Amino acid sequence: MPLSACIIAFNEAGRIGDCLASLSFCDEIVVVDSGSTDATAALCEAAGARVLQRPFDGFRSQKQFAVEQARHDWVLCLDADERVGPELRESILAARAGGFSGAAGYRFPRLSDYFGRFLRHGNAYPDRVLRLFDRRRGGWRGEREIHEAASVDGPVHDLRGDLIHYPYRSLEQQLAKTQRYARMMAEHEFARGKRATWTRLVLAPAWRFWRGYVLRAGFLDGWHGLVYAYVRANYVRQKAIMLWLLQNGQAVADPPRE
Repeated sequence: MPLSACIIAFNEAGRIGDCLASLSFCDEIVVVDSGSTDATAALCEAAGARVLQRPFDGFRSQKQFAVEQARHDWVLCLDADERVGPELRESILAARAGGFSGAAGYRFPRLSDYFGRFLRHGNAYPDRVLRLFDRRRGGWRGEREIHEAASVDGPVHDLRGDLIHYPYRSLEQQLAKTQRYARMMAEHEFARGKRATWTRLVLAPAWRFWRGYVLRAGFLDGWHGLVYAYVRANYVRQKAIMLWLLQNGQAVADPPRE
């Protein structure tokens, strides 16, 4: 059963190589680049990937475009900061050897590195994601461009092994990324009629921290788990504040420069 790997990328020259190497078992690799100014595209082409250029208009749209450009119907979707771990690779190969029988898609846990330690507790893990699927029965659907997720019509099976994730280069990069995602989610929710309340402003961040750090044992990840829980709780706080501002007619981003 032929398998296509689909990746979206932008200025990922420092990380894309390991991602591509982990996909060597796939029959083709498609990379959709959104105008990188570093060596991302050249590195991908040198590794044998087919590189397509497309202006970025949203994570979901970009990933769905990549899936549509694949030569094969079964696709494996990764971000440039992700790698297929050895055990997951063997699980995928076993499923492919069986013709992906009885499934429209497969999901597996994602294991994230957080400043030198893999988080195995709290809200960070197992973080199961659906990334291997038959595009004839699903894809990156819906209207939400942020926190996008693939879905399929049919059975979804679980695979053993982790998708290894290296999401942040620095705390500064994480905070900037978190704030951008919070704004995008607030704008998405506001456009669809959702509104913030006093309860959401005050209690939602506290609940996110309590659920991840205490109830899901994020404390077992040491100081890494503590910092991660605080930053994720702050994301919930930022999103609620921005939604509150939007519903009160206030801007949450600088206006475009002339």
